[in-house]
Amino acid sequence: MNQNQTEINELIALTERSVIGQSHVVRALVIGLLTNGHVLLEGLPGTAKTRSVKSLANLLDTRFGRIQFTPDLLPSDVTGTEVYQEVNGKPLLHFQPGPIFNNIVLADEVNRAPAKVQAALLEAMAEGTITVGNETHELPPLFMVLATQNPVEQEGTYPLPEAQMDRFIMKVTVDYPDDSAERDIVRLVRNEERIEEHHDECNGEREEKAIQSEDQSAGESDIAQRDESRYIDPEVVFAARRALPDIAVSDLVENYIVALVMATRHPDRYPETDLSRWIEIGASPRASIALDKCARAYAWLQGRDHVLPDDVRAMASMVLGHRISLSYDALAEGITHQMVVNALLDHVQIG
Repeated sequence: MNQNQTEINELIALTERSVIGQSHVVRALVIGLLTNGHVLLEGLPGTAKTRSVKSLANLLDTRFGRIQFTPDLLPSDVTGTEVYQEVNGKPLLHFQPGPIFNNIVLADEVNRAPAKVQAALLEAMAEGTITVGNETHELPPLFMVLATQNPVEQEGTYPLPEAQMDRFIMKVTVDYPDDSAERDIVRLVRNEERIEEHHDECNGEREEKAIQSEDQSAGESDIAQRDESRYIDPEVVFAARRALPDIAVSDLVENYIVALVMATRHPDRYPETDLSRWIEIGASPRASIALDKCARAYAWLQGRDHVLPDDVRAMASMVLGHRISLSYDALAEGITHQMVVNALLDHVQIG
C-alpha cells in the first residue's frame, strides 16, 4: 500500500471515529471524493447524514460550504448574484459568489427546495460551472456536492428530477444504528461535550495567562500546529484520482458491469424473475461509467491494482438503485430499489 492509499485510509478511519455505526456511509463519501462524483445520502432525521459530511470536510484542508434547502430558497441563494456597485462614479455589476463556490458543499435536505433551485444545482454538478446573467463562472477543481434528503414520504419533500438523480454517482441509504452502536453514539456525544467544556475552560485560562506571559502564547501556537497536522492535503485526493485510470479492469469484469446495467433495461432476458414487472425504466449509460469508476476506487482502497467482480458487487447497490424507476406494481407490493438490485446480483451471471 503506497503513501496516498495510507493517507486516504487514515481519512476514512478518522472520519469513522466521529460517525459510529455508519462505516459504509463514510467509505461511500470517500469513494465519491476519489471518483470526482457527487453523493446523495437518504435517511430519516438523526441518522448522522450531516455529521458524516461535516466530519469528512473537517479533516480535509479545503473550503466547506453548507446550504440549507427550504421551500423559499432562491437560485441566487445557491449560486450567488450580481451586486450593483459604483466605482469612480461609474455603475458596475460585481459578481458575489454564493455558497456553491466551495470545495465540499453540503446540500442539506436537498429535496425540500423548488425546481428552479434544483436546476441551478444541476448545472454545478453536471458542468462544474455556474451561469449568472451572461457570465459563466468556473467552480474549484476539487468540487463535490454531498447532498442529504429525507425519504420522499415525509412532509414537505419533493422527488428529485431523474436528470439530477442520475448526476449523483451514488445514493447511500443511511439506516438507524443497532443497539451497540447506539450506546457508543451516546458515549461519543457525552465525551465530546466533556472535551468541549474542558476546552472552553482552558481557553479562558489561557487568555488570563496570555496577559501575564508571552511564553504561553507560544504554547498555544504549538497546540494549533498539532491540530493542523490532522488535515489531509487535497493533493492526496488528486494523486489518488490520477492513479485510478491505471487500475486494470478485465474483459470479464467489464462484461459483468454491462450485463448488470443491461438487465435493468431488458429485464425480459430473465423471465424466471419478477424484474420485468418491477422495473419501469432502466439505468442510463452513466450507470455503467459510474459502476466502473466506483469499482476501481474500491479496489484501489483495498490496495489492489485490478478490479474483481466482488468490487462491482460491493458498489452495485449504491450506484444502480437510484437510477432505476420502479413500476406501479412494484411500489404497490412494497418492492424497494435495494430488493431489485439484490435480484439483479442473484441472477446476472459473471462471465
